[in-house]
Amino acid sequence: MDFGYFTLSDNNYTNNTRSPNQFVQDILAEGLYADELGFRSAWIGEHHFSTLGVNSSPEMLLSFIAARTKNIRLAPAVTVLPLHHPIRVAEQWATLDLISGGRVDFAAGRGYDEREYEPFGADFSNNQPIFEEGMEIVRKLWAGGPVTHKGQYYQFEDLTITPSPLQNPMSAYVASFSKPSIELAGRLGFGLIVAPFAAVMTFGGMQQVHDLYTETCAKYGNEPKRLMCSYFIHFADTEAEQAAARARQIRYYQECVIPALPGDPATSPPSYRYFIDMVARLREVKPEQLTGNSVLIGNSAHIIDTLKKVEAAGFDEVILYFNVGLKGHQKTKDEMARFMAEVAPHFKTKLTAQIAAE
Repeated sequence: MDFGYFTLSDNNYTNNTRSPNQFVQDILAEGLYADELGFRSAWIGEHHFSTLGVNSSPEMLLSFIAARTKNIRLAPAVTVLPLHHPIRVAEQWATLDLISGGRVDFAAGRGYDEREYEPFGADFSNNQPIFEEGMEIVRKLWAGGPVTHKGQYYQFEDLTITPSPLQNPMSAYVASFSKPSIELAGRLGFGLIVAPFAAVMTFGGMQQVHDLYTETCAKYGNEPKRLMCSYFIHFADTEAEQAAARARQIRYYQECVIPALPGDPATSPPSYRYFIDMVARLREVKPEQLTGNSVLIGNSAHIIDTLKKVEAAGFDEVILYFNVGLKGHQKTKDEMARFMAEVAPHFKTKLTAQIAAE
């Protein structure tokens, strides 16, 4: 099982003195440090207008990281596809894949914050079919042209994008909080990335996600691709550190996440109904309820034990959200280094497999 660096650039906190510009600079430094430490990948989120996060252009940050590294995989976490035309998305990420030497792990989702949709004039209430059609277009364009598409939302004829991606096929994932998105990944033959806290609330657990994904792949005659999940992580060796970490995580949920989610039964679109229960539970979450089903909090031994269960459930990679909840830049770097020194060696990763083969 491999490990990656992950951030959504959460910065929407009361009495927060950290500027968006400073945080974006910190994220760039952390992405470069992740490569130095040996993380497989860097996953950088897309958010707009400082609603939850402050980084609106993961492709720009990842291009910067690509130019200064040779190994780390480059991934959006995730491209909110219904906000963009899928032709332009296919062009941008094919270009980054070419200039980075084939290091893109593209991932897309439909997001969850209506406040990000409105200024773009995008249709939030109907974004599930728009997302599905967009993903089909991106896949076809990367496979090579000319492509003709006559869909419900997009139409074009005899189109070939340039440049083409270096990878063939392009490494791509669907990000999912919901059953339709998991089934979409299986139907289109994409990899899948999920958030454990959402998986527990909507499916019962990580094993259920794995089973649904592999069953859907088999149904459509596709080989399962890489299965990934994200985890919040806080190293904590004492009771005081545990309490501080849990408070930090709950603050993130209540100040950043809840305002972004469509949790109002009166206004939530049908495809987001599962968020209503999720928001209600997050509003009432207690520190002791932050378990290994959603968050890694504890010493190295505890974190290893939890991740071994994730590995046993069939997951290929875990991306780790270190800089959550106003965690400082230096503390984030310290925890990244500690993870790679104390936790990662207990797992056979792609890098260790390569070393063994040599």
